[in-house]
Amino acid sequence: MNTKALLRPTGWLLLLFCLPAAAQNQVKTIGKINTVKISGQQVSIGAENAFAEITVYSPAVIRVRVDQHPLNTSFSYAVVAKPIATKVQTTQNSNEINIVTDSLQLRITKNPFSIRFLTPGGEVINEDETGLTTSWIGDEVTTYKKMQEGERFIGLGEKTGNLDRKGEGYTNWNSDKFGYAANQDPIYATIPFYVGIHHHINYGIFFDNTFQSDFNFGASNNRFSSFGAKGGEMNYYFIYHPQMADIIASYTTLTGRMPMPPLWSLGYQQNRYSYYPDTEVLRIGQTLREKKIPTDGITLDIHYMDAYKLFTWNKNRFPNPAQLSKQLDNMGFKLTVIVDPGIKVEEGYAAYENGKKENIFIKYSDGQNYTGQVWPGWCHFPDFTSVKGRDWWKGQIKSYMRDGIRGIWNDMNEIATWGQKMPNNVIFDFEGHPVTHQQAHNIYGLEMVRASYEGSREELKKRPFLLTRAAYAGSQRYSAIWTGDNRAEEDHMLLGVRLLNSLGISGMPFAGMDIGGFTGNPTVSLYARWMQIGAFIPYFRNHTGVNTKSSEPWAYGEEVLEITRNYVNLRYRLLPYLYSSMYEATRTGMPVMRTLALDHTFDSNVYDTRFQNQYGYGSAFMIAPLESTKEFGSIYFPEGKWYNLYNDTVINGNQEVITPLNLKTLPVYVKESSIIPMQSLIQSTAEKPSDTLFLHIYKGNKAHSFVYYEDDGESFDNEKGVFYQRTISYDPAGKKIVLEKSNGSYASKFHHIQLLLHGFNEQKSITVNGSPLSLQTDGYAFLSPISRFDPQGFSIPAERCSVRRATFNNGNELINVDL
Repeated sequence: MNTKALLRPTGWLLLLFCLPAAAQNQVKTIGKINTVKISGQQVSIGAENAFAEITVYSPAVIRVRVDQHPLNTSFSYAVVAKPIATKVQTTQNSNEINIVTDSLQLRITKNPFSIRFLTPGGEVINEDETGLTTSWIGDEVTTYKKMQEGERFIGLGEKTGNLDRKGEGYTNWNSDKFGYAANQDPIYATIPFYVGIHHHINYGIFFDNTFQSDFNFGASNNRFSSFGAKGGEMNYYFIYHPQMADIIASYTTLTGRMPMPPLWSLGYQQNRYSYYPDTEVLRIGQTLREKKIPTDGITLDIHYMDAYKLFTWNKNRFPNPAQLSKQLDNMGFKLTVIVDPGIKVEEGYAAYENGKKENIFIKYSDGQNYTGQVWPGWCHFPDFTSVKGRDWWKGQIKSYMRDGIRGIWNDMNEIATWGQKMPNNVIFDFEGHPVTHQQAHNIYGLEMVRASYEGSREELKKRPFLLTRAAYAGSQRYSAIWTGDNRAEEDHMLLGVRLLNSLGISGMPFAGMDIGGFTGNPTVSLYARWMQIGAFIPYFRNHTGVNTKSSEPWAYGEEVLEITRNYVNLRYRLLPYLYSSMYEATRTGMPVMRTLALDHTFDSNVYDTRFQNQYGYGSAFMIAPLESTKEFGSIYFPEGKWYNLYNDTVINGNQEVITPLNLKTLPVYVKESSIIPMQSLIQSTAEKPSDTLFLHIYKGNKAHSFVYYEDDGESFDNEKGVFYQRTISYDPAGKKIVLEKSNGSYASKFHHIQLLLHGFNEQKSITVNGSPLSLQTDGYAFLSPISRFDPQGFSIPAERCSVRRATFNNGNELINVDL
C-alpha cells in the first residue's frame, strides 16, 4: 500500500470494501504516459492508470517502480545499497524516453508505457511483452517480459526442479514442508532474484516485493516470462553485465554480502534430532575423537529444552549447560542450539511473562496477541519487524552465549505453525508502518536471524555462527542457510546439490543440506556418497531425524567409516582454500559452490539434465556428484584441461566422458592453472596445523590468480585490517608464479611454503627470488601419502604421476618463483 493510512488495519479494510467487485476481475494496464519529470539519475512518470519511477542505481543497475497510486518513500528489508553517482544521458521525444549509461540503454515507449533494455551496441537484453507490459488484477501486479528465442532462466534461490527453469512456474511463500518432494514448491525460502540467458547475453532481475510472489518462465504459455505479487508495488532492479559473476556482484552489492564466518563453522558438524542427555553428547564427541574424524561442532535439537520452551534447559538432561559447553570446548567442539520463535503461553514462564510485559508479540487486527500452536503448545510470536521486538529477542538470545553456546540455529521461522495457515489479519509493526501477515510473512525469518545475529555478536564480542531455515533476499548478511527436512534418497541428494548451487548464485554462499537425509534411512552406499559430497559444500552438517537409525560415520560399517574419514580429512586439509574462498564471497558475492553455468554460461551442455548437478567448488575444483548406485557415469568437461584429483590424469574439455565409478571415490577434477593452498591434517580448528602451507599449482595454458586469506578465525579484528591477504598468480606464458606482498597486519601462521607442481613433469628446478632450488619428485598425486585412502583404490604408479615439490620460507614480501 502507498500511504500510511492504508498500511494500518482500518485502511486495509476500507480499501477492500471500497473496491468495486468488477475491479477485482479486470486487467488494468499502465496506459499512456502523460507526464515526465527528469531529475538527475531519476525519471518520474505519470500515466493514465499508474505512476512510475526509474532510477539509475549504477551504470549497470536500473530500478523500476510502478504502482496504481503515487509512489511514497521506499523501504526495503533486503536492499542496503544507495544509488551511486553515475554518468547518465536522459532524453525524450514525443514517442519515447531514452536513458543511457556506459553499460546499458533503457528505452521507454510512451504510448503505451513499455520498457526495453539494450546493450550499449543496441542488442535487446530484455523487454516488456507488447500489449501486456505491467498490469493489475485488483491489487495483484505482474510484469510480463517477452520470451526471447532460446532463453534460459536460473536462480530464485531455494527452488526445486532443474537448473534451467524454462517452462516452469514458481511461488514465493516461505513454507514448512517436512520431507518435501523433489519437485515441490514453495519450500522454506524466498529469494526473488533470477538470471535470464539468451543470445550470449545474460541479465539479472531482483523483484523486491515481500508479498506472495509468482514467477512464470514460460509455464503454460509460449509468449512471455513474468513476475508479480499479490500486493504492493511493482519494484524491480534490472542488472546487466556481460559476465554472470558481475551480475552476482551487483546483486550482492544491493542486498549485502556475508561477513567472514567463524573458522570453526567451516569444519564438520555432527547433529541429530536429538542428542540427549549431556552424557550422550559427550559420548558422541569422545567417539568422534577416538575414531579420528575431524569435527568442530555438535548441535542440540529441541529436546535440550524444558518441554520445548525456548530459553530454557531440561535440567534432568542438561543440569549444567555451561559446564557441558566448557567440556566440549576443551575437546575442540563448539555447541550450537536450535531456537524456534514460538513463546509458549504459560503463566510463570519467564520468556512469556516478560514478552507480554514488553508487548512485543504480533497481534490480530483487534489488538489481541496472535496465538498459534507449535512444539511447546499454544504460543505467541515476537514481532521481529519492530525495533522493540528485535531488542527483546537480542536480550533473550544472550543467555545462550553466557552458557557457552557459539551457534544459533533458527528454525520454524517461516512462520511455521500446526495447520500451516496463519491468518492474514495478523498485524506486524513493519518499522512503525503496520502491515498484515500477507506482506510480513516472507521477511519474518530474515528479521529473526538479524536479531539473533546482533544479540549473539553483542554478547560474544566475536563471530557467532547463525543458521536459518526461512529466508528472504539479504539474509546472507546474518546467517547461513540449510535446505530443511530433506529425504534420505538418491534424488534428494542430487536435488540438494542444485538447491545449494541456486542459493549460491542468488547471494547466499554459506549454505548446506542435511547430509544423509533428515527423513528415512539412507543405504550404506548413499550415506557414503553423501558424506563425500558434504566435504565439498560450504556448510558440512550430518543430520538425521527422530525415529531413524543412527547416522554417525561409524554406524555404517568400517569401510564407510574409512571413506568418510578420508573425505573429512581432505576437507580439513583444504581449509586454507575454503577459508580464502569464503573471503572471496565476502568481497564479491561469488559463491563457493558454483553451478557450471556461472563460468560456462553459454555452454548448452551444462544445462543438460545429465550434467546439471556438476558444480565448481571455488575456482579450482569440479565435482561430479553422481548417484551411489551407478557403476558408470557420464561426466561433461567444459572447455580447458582438467586433472583427475586422484592421479593427475589430464582430460581435455568440451567433451562427455563415460567414467567408471566406485564407492571409494567421488569424481573430482581440478581445472588447469589452479592454485590450491592446503595445510596439515588437524582434528579441529582449535588445533594448530604445522607451520608449512602446501601450495598446489596445476600446469595450464591460462593465467590465473588466487587471493589467499588468513585471520584469527574468530574476532572482528579483520574488520580493522588485522588479516593476512596475499594474491598468488600463475603466469604460464611468463613461466612465473608470483606471491605478491601481503596486505594487512596479521602474521601468517605458516612460516614455510611447500610448492607442489602438478603436470610439470619435465621441471627439474625452480628459482625463488633468484635463488635456485631443486625439485624433489614423488609418484603421488593430490591425496597420497597425506591421506589414508585404501591403496587398492589409490595406488598411483610413479611413471604415470609425478608431483614436483620444493620448500621455501614464507613471509610478507614479494616472492617470485621462476619455472
